[in-house]
Amino acid sequence: MKIICIGRNYANHIEELKNERPSEPVVFMKPDSAILLKQHPFVIPEFSEDIHHEIELIVKISKVGKYIEPKFAHKYYDEISVGIDFTARDLQAKLKAKGLPWEKAKAFDGSAVIGEFLPKSQFVSLENVTFELTNNNVTVQKGNSSMMMWNIDELVSYVSQFFTLKIGDIIFTGTPEGVAAVKPDDVLEGFLEGQKLFRIQVK
Repeated sequence: MKIICIGRNYANHIEELKNERPSEPVVFMKPDSAILLKQHPFVIPEFSEDIHHEIELIVKISKVGKYIEPKFAHKYYDEISVGIDFTARDLQAKLKAKGLPWEKAKAFDGSAVIGEFLPKSQFVSLENVTFELTNNNVTVQKGNSSMMMWNIDELVSYVSQFFTLKIGDIIFTGTPEGVAAVKPDDVLEGFLEGQKLFRIQVK
């Protein structure tokens, strides 16, 4: 399986990092080795002193597809959840300054937290779902899918123009504002419409 990630999909997050607003989705990838194993802590890697949390709404692909039209995109996923795209912000800044790819800062081992998936039928509208991240029981990020620049179906359609989507692939749909550094002993919990879908200890 592969993890397809979308960057700069929330205007407020673009502003907080002072990035340029894109005219189309920003796409990057994580390998399956980036997935943080269940019940394992997130260990801050030695190559970074500024690891940021980025909570995101995530989608699991349930059907093989290529060149999917937006109006049919909803047929290609049945479950959603929340996850964290851990980012080595200091390393990313250096790579961006040189015009280099972000993978070392975004795709390292353990950089993808994947919460428990819920059936999308459980939600009235996927264009109005609220999700949040708490750190030591304090809300640090909160977003709603209505704030996306490109919604889930548009993203599924867009990425399928470049990559064949396969069963089990996961799409990270972008993070809202509020990204910040993590430190040892932090406890991160992710919620989707009030349901806790992951709990991660930082070491």
